[in-house]
Formats: sequence, C-alpha cells, structure tokens
Amino acid sequence: MDLIRVKICGLRTVGDVQAVAEAGAAYMGLVFFAKSPRNLTLEQGRELALAAPVGLAKVALVVNPDDPTLDSIVEAMPLDMIQLHGAETPERVAQVRARYGLPVMKAMGVASEDDLAGLMEMSLAADQLLIDAKPAKGELPGGNGLTFDWRLLVGRKWLKPWMLAGGLHAGNVADAVRLTGARQVDLSSGVESAPGVKDHAKIREFMAAVRG
Repeated sequence: MDLIRVKICGLRTVGDVQAVAEAGAAYMGLVFFAKSPRNLTLEQGRELALAAPVGLAKVALVVNPDDPTLDSIVEAMPLDMIQLHGAETPERVAQVRARYGLPVMKAMGVASEDDLAGLMEMSLAADQLLIDAKPAKGELPGGNGLTFDWRLLVGRKWLKPWMLAGGLHAGNVADAVRLTGARQVDLSSGVESAPGVKDHAKIREFMAAVRG
C-alpha cells in the first residue's frame, strides 16, 4: 500500500508529535473540543504545533465553532488546515475558508447509503472530506473507534481528496484501503492505550501495516 497518507489525531504531548513524525505520518490532529478526552488548551496546542517538524501538516479539529473560538485558535498557533467535525453546512465551510485562508477538511458521518448524498454537496465547499462512522446519539462526533460498512464507498468518486476514518487500526487498515480505494486514512483511538493516551508502539505498528 504505497503512497497512503496517514493522519493521526488527538495528540496530547510533544512526544506524541515526535512519534507521529518519526513514523512517517502526513498529518497530525489537535483537538479543541471540551467534551473530548483529547481536548487541548490553546497553550498546549501551541506547544505541539511548534514542535511539529516541517512536512507534518498541523490540523486543528473543532466542532461547530463560532468565529471567536476559531479566531483564538488560529491566532495562537501555526496551522495548515482546519477540520470541522460537527454539523457545519457547506455555507459555513465556505465562510471558514474565506475568513482564515486555510484549507478546510469537513468530517461527514456515514451509516447507510442515505448519508452519501451529502458528501457530494460538501465536496463542492470543502478542500477535503473526512468520511467517518456516523456516531450514535449521545456519542462524541469522532474518536469512538466505530467502523461503518466500507462497501458503501466501493467505486465512489468525490470532487475533492478524501480520508477514511472510523475504527481503523493495524489489523484492519489493509482491508479498509483495499476495499474502499482510500489514499488517505485517519485514526485516533486505534493507536491508544486509553482514551487520549497515544501508544507509540501502536503508532509504529499502524504505519508498518499501512506500508504493508
């Protein structure tokens, strides 16, 4: 599986950043969502963003943020992308892109074929799509370790680059990529020993499985 780009989300320490960079990931995700066990303060986010080596894209994950919240994040640290992981509309995605001049990745939850129509519409507004398992009511928007039926994506094309997420780990990523044709994958809980605690050995194991 050559040329598969990996995003590891929910980093919490400088050691996590170093482990992700050394393993060869393309993106690192910083979570700014109070309900998440991976949530960062602005100060913590800045420390991690400044620790990232050149070539590791810094992505800020936010959920239904207002402008003051995004202003504070963007002003506090160097970023390469904003990831909107809530119920944001295509119009809101366009507003965020215009306001900050940064690429926007929009996470979209999928549970059934009915959820696929929104992906094409969103691909008109966003720079990238993150196709994730649709959370059940009351669950966090992401990072729940849930998969969805990858067969829903077989043969599908979108207008923008996309990333597969949802319950990926070293044991299933090869099958997921083979089935969906994904060229990018995203994970968080699949390389953790506990919620919010990255396991650096699991990170290396996952990257080895991706390189297959």
